[in-house]
Amino acid sequence: MSFWKKLFGGGGAAKQEEAGEPVEHKGYRILPTPYLEGGQYQTCGVISKEINGELREHRFIRADRFASRQDAIDVTIRKAQQVIDEQGDRIFG
Repeated sequence: MSFWKKLFGGGGAAKQEEAGEPVEHKGYRILPTPYLEGGQYQTCGVISKEINGELREHRFIRADRFASRQDAIDVTIRKAQQVIDEQGDRIFG
């Protein structure tokens, strides 16, 4: 990265954050993975489920951003539960 990008914060790289605690919902595992972007936490997560002995994953990012990491985790879990309730295993297709 160039000197100027470092100096002025260019490059737009998001800071990697630790994942939140996984949550089970209707046989699916929800792993909240919010990350810091532009001073706010982006809603992001992974929905996974073992199907026929194979671990399937669906990664998602939403436009919602929050000042607190915990708020982003809470919304990530609610969004993931909504996707599971509406789509079920089709999210892996």
